[in-house]
Amino acid sequence: MADEIENSGEQPPEQLGPPANEQFKWYIIHAYSGFERKVRESIESRVQAFGLQNRIGRVMIPTEPVTELVNGKKRTVERVFLPGYVLVEMDLDNDLWHVIKNTPRVTGFLGTGDKPVALSEAEVGSILFRSETSKEKPRLKIKFEKNESVRITEGPFANFNGIVDDINEDRETLKVMVTIFGRSTPVELEFGKVEKVE
Repeated sequence: MADEIENSGEQPPEQLGPPANEQFKWYIIHAYSGFERKVRESIESRVQAFGLQNRIGRVMIPTEPVTELVNGKKRTVERVFLPGYVLVEMDLDNDLWHVIKNTPRVTGFLGTGDKPVALSEAEVGSILFRSETSKEKPRLKIKFEKNESVRITEGPFANFNGIVDDINEDRETLKVMVTIFGRSTPVELEFGKVEKVE
């Protein structure tokens, strides 16, 4: 894959494509939940302002299409499924770390201590291109309770255990607190993507 020379243009949706620069690695940054798109815009404008076009590649927000019922009408919206996270592809050094860290509404990098942890292409792919098969599955009627232990069965956090923090019966979603790299992080999941831990 690294030998291919990419023409400029959009990548097909189900493929990540090779990085524009061999030095690029993917990092996850923490942002205020609900401001993921603002943070992406801020990073992109800072790239222009600081002349960092050759140091930062793609800036992506993990979203998934979700069909909602609004006033009796079905509509599909892109919903952020990892609130508070933005993926940035970059050739990270100390200066760039400061530029990103000082971006408004960014709280830091995902990692251990002050050391950001780079993700593999496979990890990024599993986060950005979640299977859409779940949309075709029939809705499951399962009762969950707050503080109940569950195991995640699908998606980037498959096989992680977590604690139910919030339940949305209408949307059939749960907010599950999952420990990632030693930090407790809220992850929103559909009922069908978790199972009770007996």
